[in-house]
Amino acid sequence: MWQDILDITEPMNWTANAVFMATRIFISNMKPKQAQIFLNTIVLEHVREDIKQNKKLNYHLYMALKKALYKPAAFFKGILFPICEDQYYTTTLKECVIVGSVLAKVSIPVLHSAAALLQLSGSDNGDTDSTYNGAKAIFIRILLDKKYALPYKVIDSLVYYFISFQNINNSNKNFNGGVASDMKLPVLWHQSLLVFSQRYKRDLSPDQRNAILDLVKVHYHHLISEEVRRELTSVNTNFESNYASNNQIDVSMDTS
Repeated sequence: MWQDILDITEPMNWTANAVFMATRIFISNMKPKQAQIFLNTIVLEHVREDIKQNKKLNYHLYMALKKALYKPAAFFKGILFPICEDQYYTTTLKECVIVGSVLAKVSIPVLHSAAALLQLSGSDNGDTDSTYNGAKAIFIRILLDKKYALPYKVIDSLVYYFISFQNINNSNKNFNGGVASDMKLPVLWHQSLLVFSQRYKRDLSPDQRNAILDLVKVHYHHLISEEVRRELTSVNTNFESNYASNNQIDVSMDTS
């Protein structure tokens, strides 16, 4: 019913300020599922079209994205994941950088971010595809840079995400996954691996550290891989203690 009422107002013809005002009202009063649909079908479409037309994002639409994060689960499901799951490879680096800057600036509860990291790394949806996805690499790096105390389940999922690239050929991908000629994995992937190593090296088991060290031998970046290796070889951990303390939280994307 609410969607029918909104359709009468022709939401795709709203001004940027109208999108912000509507987001401010609806995000506080809608149920999570309704908010997810609103963000996906109206806010995201306005954001993508504005970036496409102007090569930057209108201030009011940027503020609408910030306001949308008051319902983190709806934001992730309605905006972030659809950007990552774009099957037509139309997502641009600029879109991800702009949405990522909102993600970086707004405080997000750890449970929501942990659940998002599970989804992005593939464990929460059974995705075992190791095809490079630039959007995922950017958002994973930004969420990791928030320095959460993550449950071990999430850390394990991220380790698996990275080492799943061990046996792929060094194909050149477009930003969001298309295959082209021979080339190493993009720097965005290496940056996300470095941030993961910096933030969570003390939470990794010896086997996990060794697996990542083997990984950077296969996918080597002349500026970043040595930093990853240095991070992982410079720390002594009490893994059993860390595992016990980080493995107590149930992570679910159903949080509202």
